[in-house]
Amino acid sequence: MPRLPPGPGSIRAGDKLPDHPFAAVHHRPDALPALLHAGAADILPRTASCAHLSCRGCRGDPRIAPAYQRMISTASGARHMHPIVIVGAGIAGYGLARELRRRDAQIDITLIAADRADFYAKPMLSNALTRGQTPETLIASTRADMARQLGITIVPHTCVERIDPDSRTLLSSSGLYHYRSLVLAIGAEPVRLHFWGDASDEVLSINHLDDYRRFRERLPASGHVALLGAGLIGCEFANDLTACGYRVTVIDPAPRPLAGLLPVPASTQLAEALAATGVQWRCGHRVRAIDRRAGRYRLSTEDGDTLDADLVLSAVGLRPQTALAAGAGLICERGIVVDRQLRTSAADIHALGDCAQIDGMVRPYVMPAVQAARALASTLTGKPTEMSLPPMPVTIKTPACPIVTCPPPPTLTGVWRELTEDGIRILRFESNDAVLAGFVVIGGHSLARQQALLREMAESGR
Repeated sequence: MPRLPPGPGSIRAGDKLPDHPFAAVHHRPDALPALLHAGAADILPRTASCAHLSCRGCRGDPRIAPAYQRMISTASGARHMHPIVIVGAGIAGYGLARELRRRDAQIDITLIAADRADFYAKPMLSNALTRGQTPETLIASTRADMARQLGITIVPHTCVERIDPDSRTLLSSSGLYHYRSLVLAIGAEPVRLHFWGDASDEVLSINHLDDYRRFRERLPASGHVALLGAGLIGCEFANDLTACGYRVTVIDPAPRPLAGLLPVPASTQLAEALAATGVQWRCGHRVRAIDRRAGRYRLSTEDGDTLDADLVLSAVGLRPQTALAAGAGLICERGIVVDRQLRTSAADIHALGDCAQIDGMVRPYVMPAVQAARALASTLTGKPTEMSLPPMPVTIKTPACPIVTCPPPPTLTGVWRELTEDGIRILRFESNDAVLAGFVVIGGHSLARQQALLREMAESGR
């Protein structure tokens, strides 16, 4: 491929582009002859010249349009030569890579990650203290281990900046990548509340291993932790911290913990059990400001109360990451909209895990990600498969009050009925036609009991 003439500011194949990826070539008219002479078909991935063809603005240039069309034509014939590219190294991303490799020993797979790309189980972050684990011992397999085990290319510390569905390319901080199929497994990001006060930017959130490292670095040997959010993750961290001797105050505007996931009797039992471990509840309160006070933090609520703590941890929820997909023109609502085959609105782009919205719902739990990975791996290896969506229970890792719940559909009307079996409290949600549509098991994780309830739901068509 012809190179651009050397000189100040010249761009060569493989050069890293500036922050705005097309800025340098937009203002390089001398780059056009070399680009057009190359005929586009000979342009290799990750070259600066490819940036011209990946830019919707440049494509409108009459000098570039013919080359762009030639590139599209060539790409459609040689697309099978490009890898399946997975963006995201969490349970969904690595799970898909593993399922793909089980079905095809030869398929070319590239996995791009924003972090170190070591594999760990993210749900284990919220009870690592009690289990005596550190950020390093949480790592189940290093990036090198995963690359060797799965036979894939892993690109760590890389931010994907833009996707071009037409040319089947994505531009990243590590260069330009072509794909035969692209899978977005980019997860969700913490919801970040805004507070007044000079310490509002020191509130911690934990969504991945690097966040957890920062949390452990700042966690004192003992003291008081203010925890914002009484949802699933907040309750799990509260139990983990009190079990290790910390004082914990949980603040949430909801009237009770896990109000969106559990019925009142189960939520009340959980609150009482965690209170017995030392958790102090401030439900029905909102934090207005967070300020520094003599090496600690003072939290002020909207109703005038104050609370002093040594660390402030926010666990108020997650929001699917949709900006990258929306920027590429994909349909996004609460998450990236996909069908039962995990297909987005753009050809050869799929999404799964916490970022995906299927049947109008985002399912930010492990089991849906596992089901999605299996179905999508079959589809991408030549056997179109729809994702199965059976009832999927959620385990709440609070040893003070172990709970497994399978919530009913939010719009379904019915009644909760209670029974006790062998000291295990069971709440059954029965619809108006007396059909089991959800359940909560409290006080033990009897697999046989859960399976019996799930079978009953499946047989009823729920």
